[in-house]
Amino acid sequence: MITGIIPAVVLPMNKSAEPDLDEYKKYLNWVTSADITGIAVNVDTGEGPNLTPEERREVIRSARACIGGKLLVAGVIGSSTSSAIAAASDAKRAGANAGLMFPNPSFAGLPLDPEGPFEYHRSVSEKSGLDIILFQLQPSLGGIEYPLDVLLKLAKLKNVIAIKEATFDAKKFFETLSAFKKHAENVSFLTGNDNFVFESFVLGCDGALIGFGTLPVKDIVKMFKLVKEQKVKEASEIWMRVKPLMEVIYGQPVRNYRARTKFALAALGVISDKATYMRPPLMNLTEAEKTAIKAALRKAEL
Repeated sequence: MITGIIPAVVLPMNKSAEPDLDEYKKYLNWVTSADITGIAVNVDTGEGPNLTPEERREVIRSARACIGGKLLVAGVIGSSTSSAIAAASDAKRAGANAGLMFPNPSFAGLPLDPEGPFEYHRSVSEKSGLDIILFQLQPSLGGIEYPLDVLLKLAKLKNVIAIKEATFDAKKFFETLSAFKKHAENVSFLTGNDNFVFESFVLGCDGALIGFGTLPVKDIVKMFKLVKEQKVKEASEIWMRVKPLMEVIYGQPVRNYRARTKFALAALGVISDKATYMRPPLMNLTEAEKTAIKAALRKAEL
């Protein structure tokens, strides 16, 4: 079972919107100084959908060199079954332990026959040999929210080791968590809900695979441990301190959270301010957003 915190990391980029791997390595050393379970690369936070296949491979290789034997999750992104198999196979060869299965746009809309998603995930996991993590993602970030019967069918695949639930909807989260604890207890349940991280822990998830976890890393790790120790009051105090920062980073439009996170990391001195650019069509920040982030960082005492 996977437990603990898996930060979904950003990818520093220069003014030409190319990955800055020197800054990336420095940043990963900072992230892994906390007691994390592993990291997730080439996912939504790390602009995985906007990278080339070779860039994704190089990101994985660079990350593996930095994090040693920790768990390395890589986003698996494909426009078709064959391209997703190729992406998963690439990720495994480059050093990933598991793949986060980005929802395929073909599965948007209802009703959804479970056989389509089942065959897609089965083919990718079996032909690549890579363990996979199911991905329940809100549409605002380009995701798909699978019906519960589809998720439970996918959970029966032998290579499925976890699910990341990131609907940002507490009711859906709890309904899915309850169903998995009853019918898929061997599949780790990881929150991806940056807007209610603390509450996710209290409700009983096994850990987090989460973008906000790459900013106040040590706070998120400590909060999870305190909840597991049933020290909920102490954990809630941490959450109340960092929650205003989360609200700024994940404010509307939520798609800008990646750029906001990079700027916040630069403001903390973790990465260079010359490595905070986004790859188009993702946008860079306005001055108003930068001012709000600086104020939120001060309030969070980071």
